Amino acid sequence: MQIMPIDLTAIIAVIMGISVVLIPVIGLTARFALKPVVEALSKVFESRGMDESLKITERRIALLESQMETLENSMNRLEDTASFDAQLRTGSDKAKGQLPAP
Repeated sequence: MQIMPIDLTAIIAVIMGISVVLIPVIGLTARFALKPVVEALSKVFESRGMDESLKITERRIALLESQMETLENSMNRLEDTASFDAQLRTGSDKAKGQLPAP
C-alpha cells in the first residue's frame, strides 16, 4: 500500500473556502436560534432582580416603621416628662416646696 503525500495548500484552500460559506451560516443560525433563549434568560434574571429589590424595599420599609415607633415612644415619654415637670413646677409654687399628692 502506497501512502500519497498530503498537499497542505489544497487542504488549507478547501478549509478556507468552506469557512467563507459556513461562518455566515453559523452566525445567522446562532442569531435566530440563540436570540429567544438569551431573551428568556435575561427576563428570568431581570425578574429575579425585581424580586430582590422588592425584598430590599420591604426590609427598608420595616426598618422605617420601627424607627417611627421608636420616635413615637420617645415623643410620648417627652410629653409625659414635660407634663410631670409642669405639675412639679405648679405644685411647688402653690405649696412652697411641698410635692403634690399623687
